[in-house]
Amino acid sequence: MDDVDRIVAQWAQERPELRTDAMAAFGRIYRLAKVLGDRQEKVYAALGINRGEFDVLATLRRAGEPFQLPPKALSASLMLTTGGMTGRLDRLERAGLVTRSPDPGDRRGLVITLTPRGREVVDEAVVAGLDAQREVFERLPEANRKRLSALLRDLLAAAGG
Repeated sequence: MDDVDRIVAQWAQERPELRTDAMAAFGRIYRLAKVLGDRQEKVYAALGINRGEFDVLATLRRAGEPFQLPPKALSASLMLTTGGMTGRLDRLERAGLVTRSPDPGDRRGLVITLTPRGREVVDEAVVAGLDAQREVFERLPEANRKRLSALLRDLLAAAGG
């Protein structure tokens, strides 16, 4: 029995008519996201970045050569406001991990480019982050890992994500 089971049992005691199966599933998903998110933060902190900054660096890295995107494309990809993106870019630029430069295709625009140091950091961070995730995930038998991934994909699709 875990904390979620205890919460569901308390609701069953107080409000037995409630259907709490979704509460149990999503409670565990939220708790798992928190636990693993905290692990990821520690991994990234050791490299001098936080999770949000990793997301920016990783988006630029996945874009391929020349590892650059306009700020609006970054914001859209990360579902951030331009204000939220500006703060992250300011920190990353001060750390020497990205540069801002005029967009040659749009005189009014900018492009954000991953620096060589930024590429080193994100390449190290993605390996370290995957290791931290795999450490937990591989505690499940392989068949369960595949089934879990498929079920979560279906659940995400059902939620419209």
